[in-house]
Amino acid sequence: MEESKAKKYVRALFISDVHLGMRTTQLLRLIDFLQKYEAEIIYLVGDIVDGWRLQKKWRWKEQYNILVQILLEKAQKGTRIIYLPGNHDEFLREYLGTYFGEIEFIDRTIHTSKKGETFLVIHGDQFDIVVRHAKWLAHVGDWAYNFALKTNILINWGRRRLGLSYWSLSAWAKHKVKNAVSIIGRFEEALIYEAKQLGVDGVICGHIHMADMHDRAGIKYINTGDWVESCTAIIETIEGEMQIVRWTEMPKKIKRPKKTRRLIRRRRKKENAPD
Repeated sequence: MEESKAKKYVRALFISDVHLGMRTTQLLRLIDFLQKYEAEIIYLVGDIVDGWRLQKKWRWKEQYNILVQILLEKAQKGTRIIYLPGNHDEFLREYLGTYFGEIEFIDRTIHTSKKGETFLVIHGDQFDIVVRHAKWLAHVGDWAYNFALKTNILINWGRRRLGLSYWSLSAWAKHKVKNAVSIIGRFEEALIYEAKQLGVDGVICGHIHMADMHDRAGIKYINTGDWVESCTAIIETIEGEMQIVRWTEMPKKIKRPKKTRRLIRRRRKKENAPD
């Protein structure tokens, strides 16, 4: 499903793995996406903030505040927003059961679609054998992923010069490297088993940065993907259909929410005010 200029209205919106703090996060695309979609409920399915990256080097850009303001304004207008922390923003798990500006923090939840189908919604790191049993190895994997992203910049600079399309080293590795394929397969199997145990129709998760949607053993597996490379989200349409959205267009200009513009003007006045 491709984007269009007209604002779209959906029942539910599922976003994960934005990784605020990473240089490669596609934040402008996400802001553009959120400004063109309205939903009854928005699920932030973990790793929205990259605490691992921010802990090493604090990098909080003004654009991050724009994203926060967009979400808060949607909440104030009646959109229910649920934040389900992941492993990169696990520090937020200390606030489970609380609210921040109408945004609710919980570990997992059940979403019921218009058609009556039930879905376990969870980030998914709880079922990643590497994260659970060898956290040091997860950090090594995170380093390798970031190295692949940096390498991609050089590779795709050359591809653009040759008139070729974007190519992802990390995505290639996930599909071709035997160990990666095995780990992803076991990750999916664990979540599907958990959904079966709960008696729900499916599971919606993030974590592995691979948007996907398939049925296995009578359980629907849906992954939201990420906003680092693929720029994908899951929507439930007004009719109750689950779809993957791929947001590929880079906006030329981002319109700040009105409240954000007012706050910036006030801050600048204070900074310029005489002592």
